[in-house]
Amino acid sequence: MGRRVRGREVTARSEPAGSPAEVFAVFLKLGLTSFGGPIAHLGYYRDELVVRRKWIDEAGYADLVALCQFLPGPASSQTGFSLGLLRAGPLGALAAWTAFTLPSALAMVLFAFGAAVFEGPAGGGALHGLKVVAVAVVAQAVWGMARTLCPDRRRGSIALAAVLIVVFAGSSAGQIAAIAAGGLAGLWLCRDGAGAAVGRLRFPVSRRAGATLLAAFLALLVLLPGLRAAFPSQELAMFDSFYRAGSLVFGGGHVVLPLLEAEVVRTGWMGRDAFLAGYGAAQAVPGPLFTFAAYLGAVMSGLAGAAICLAALFLPGLLLVAGALPFWDTLRTRPRAQAAMRGANAAVVGILGAALYDPLWTTAIRDPRDFALALTGFVLLTAWKVPSWMVVLLLAAGGAGLALWG
Repeated sequence: MGRRVRGREVTARSEPAGSPAEVFAVFLKLGLTSFGGPIAHLGYYRDELVVRRKWIDEAGYADLVALCQFLPGPASSQTGFSLGLLRAGPLGALAAWTAFTLPSALAMVLFAFGAAVFEGPAGGGALHGLKVVAVAVVAQAVWGMARTLCPDRRRGSIALAAVLIVVFAGSSAGQIAAIAAGGLAGLWLCRDGAGAAVGRLRFPVSRRAGATLLAAFLALLVLLPGLRAAFPSQELAMFDSFYRAGSLVFGGGHVVLPLLEAEVVRTGWMGRDAFLAGYGAAQAVPGPLFTFAAYLGAVMSGLAGAAICLAALFLPGLLLVAGALPFWDTLRTRPRAQAAMRGANAAVVGILGAALYDPLWTTAIRDPRDFALALTGFVLLTAWKVPSWMVVLLLAAGGAGLALWG
């Protein structure tokens, strides 16, 4: 897929290499099968788009992950949006986000209208099997990325330092600090490979368009509260509340929950029991946890409310990443920036490694049978190269079987 330009490997052309229809089909499959939260989603993306389809190389993918970890918003959805943009332009970005988000959003709306989700021992066991799937997927991602991005002692040490920062920080801010520390360490420890090929990511977004998108993000953040006060309406109030929550969250879907609780429970829009019931259901569906917004909007204002809240929560993160990408490409190809990115990429591996233990391992692996199920999934993914969607089905069935076996 790549070509040589002055000794450097170009991993993506300025012209889109695929079509929006192709992107939609690929991300719809991911949206139907990607269980386990944002860290697991990054593992699914890597398996499907880096390893199997080769839309982007390992280093470029890690660069995208590092950027999306820095920005507010849902990191996995921002990464998927960026990959769709890279593959098929703006329509590809929209196709990626829509296809990845739609399955879980529809499931959450159905739950809001009273659909039963995972009832009985078998259903609960299947749900637990899906959590075990996330352990296997993330373990595969950590294993593969560590071999590529941490091939020496220096970068291995940076990854270990990232684990320590995340573990002892105990908050989402630790992830940002770990990546920043990795970048600084890379400037000092990773200069020797400054001439190595790291590829380029030419996104079909101009700098002018990027600046416009960043300005739009700030304008909405500043102006929406005034518009809400000047033109009182339930719909505008919901859009403002959810846009503000999406603008201020770092660290993924779970971090947005206290912000949303403050906006919809403490204001009296929804009872705490209904809020927590929706949060529980969100753990049982694939795709981004931000689709919890569809449930909240549906409870408050039906289908229209679901659409408003879903769009408002995702919009700031997508504006930010689309606006930052044209500047990110130029920065990351400079020698000093390359050294910093090698350190940041190693830190990303450490962050994934820390997440593999907590929250994934600590919540999914309760006994030796769970460990055996997770190990089975890992071997199927790494040794047998079984597609991840098939492993999802197999381990969900295994979880149901273990629950019925007693």
